[in-house]
Amino acid sequence: MKVPLHIVKARRAELADLLRRHQYLPLAEVCTRLGVSEATARRDLSALQQERAITRTHGGAIYEYNQSFPSFQERRDQQSTSKQRIAEAAYKLIKPTDVVWLDGGTTCYAIASLLATKPVGPLTIVTNNLPAAERLADNDDVAVHISGGQYFRRSGLLVPGKALDGLRAWNFDLAFLGAEGLTPEGLWNSIADVVNMQRAVAACARRAIYCVDSTKIGKRAEAFLAPIAEVEHLLSDAPLSALKSARIRMGARRLIAA
Repeated sequence: MKVPLHIVKARRAELADLLRRHQYLPLAEVCTRLGVSEATARRDLSALQQERAITRTHGGAIYEYNQSFPSFQERRDQQSTSKQRIAEAAYKLIKPTDVVWLDGGTTCYAIASLLATKPVGPLTIVTNNLPAAERLADNDDVAVHISGGQYFRRSGLLVPGKALDGLRAWNFDLAFLGAEGLTPEGLWNSIADVVNMQRAVAACARRAIYCVDSTKIGKRAEAFLAPIAEVEHLLSDAPLSALKSARIRMGARRLIAA
């Protein structure tokens, strides 16, 4: 019996949404979640791949975040003045011998660029930001450690997924973390696995500093990162008055002005 087209389309839309939220699903889990056979699941995955919505892998599929997300170079050129201001403020917080986490993204890349051109002394940098790691690679005073995980080419980062134990073993003096949105509820990011990683890093950092430029105010993303009450340090080029206008309750002591 042939399944009506509208049911097939609805099932494939559900599958695309599952992959968008989970980033990767093995074939067996696709079958379980949708209640379909392997043959049906493979047909659905093939159809989504033809639409360039996903990338099939051996035994599963990945949501094609790499195609839908602006490239690292594209994002680096956006709001460059704001990112530079945030990087300069972050740079002033870093002291010799610190163990520092640098998050993915172009703002943390800007921090790495400053450290590469204006060394502060011996440092240990841990990062999932491959462009940042490469930028620091020639600095003899900086020991660079790269976290493991799935590589997202266009964003230039590694997402550890469930492999978070290695990060939890660190004690960071400073952790510079990014976000794609800031609302009265709190901070947001696009990928659930990135959020899980950021929470793990923040939990083992003496100071977790969220770097958010003014264009992120009022924006939401797919995954909720942290309620505003738990954000101890926000580093932003947005003045306190702009946060208040957006109904974001952030005391002056928690805001590090860029």
